[in-house]
Amino acid sequence: MINKKIAVVGIPGKWSTEALANALEEKTGFRLVVDMADVTADLAAGTVMAKGVDLTGLDGVVVKKITEIYSPDALDRLELLRIAEAAGVRVFSPAVNILRLINRLSCTVTLRNGGIPMPKTRVTENVDVAIAAVKAFGSAVFKPLYSTKARGMTVIDSIQPDAEIFDAVTAFKAENPMMYIQQKLSLPGQDLGLVFLGGVYHGAYARVAKNDAWNTTINSGGKYAPFECDKDVIEMARRAQALFDMDFTTVDVALTDQGPIVFEVSAFGGFRGAKEGIGIDAAALYADYVLDAVS
Repeated sequence: MINKKIAVVGIPGKWSTEALANALEEKTGFRLVVDMADVTADLAAGTVMAKGVDLTGLDGVVVKKITEIYSPDALDRLELLRIAEAAGVRVFSPAVNILRLINRLSCTVTLRNGGIPMPKTRVTENVDVAIAAVKAFGSAVFKPLYSTKARGMTVIDSIQPDAEIFDAVTAFKAENPMMYIQQKLSLPGQDLGLVFLGGVYHGAYARVAKNDAWNTTINSGGKYAPFECDKDVIEMARRAQALFDMDFTTVDVALTDQGPIVFEVSAFGGFRGAKEGIGIDAAALYADYVLDAVS
């Protein structure tokens, strides 16, 4: 038994959060699952309290999930963890690094600046420019800047009547003033998640789309399957995740007729995909990694 106190920030009752808390408790005898909605920071006192425990007095905090649904509010929650970091607590992954991934645009700009292949993307607040993007791409996916599992995404095709395109674009803009528009690629019915722990590759799984679903997310009926990646795909994903210096993450990759591309690097990484797709106990591996880092 290792005498260390490590909290897990996540969603109480959710499988991945509880799996990580269980793995850490088994190795340390200490268990604390923190819902950030219950955290109070006292900046004058330098405390970050959760369930009567001051997180600044712990040996580490592992962020499995900062919120159920991404939004700008999640950035505020991460700022509170920076207080714990300033007090000397190791946060996995560092709060600033996660901040750069929760916002889809921040992630995309970093990947593009790093020379990582991605789908053609345009970002604008102008409706006319957005409509022109649809016409240029043939089919476009409009994505909220803060979302996971394809929530809030809209596919708009250039073959639709102009009035329908205009209505769809303006409806999206009403909810998303800054429009993130990506060319919809022809995918082979699946995309990939490549798993990295401490920058080291641990395997890949496929997310296989259900029937005619346009996306492969589990929310849309997709399922996980094992996948063997070529070395060049692994290297591309390794370079992508290295731009963010995450402790644990997955890189979303698609194999297209134009070559492999990266959709995004995950702010938290997928435990279930690693478990069901590859047979990896990511929670146990991550717990060992964390305890080695704080020992």
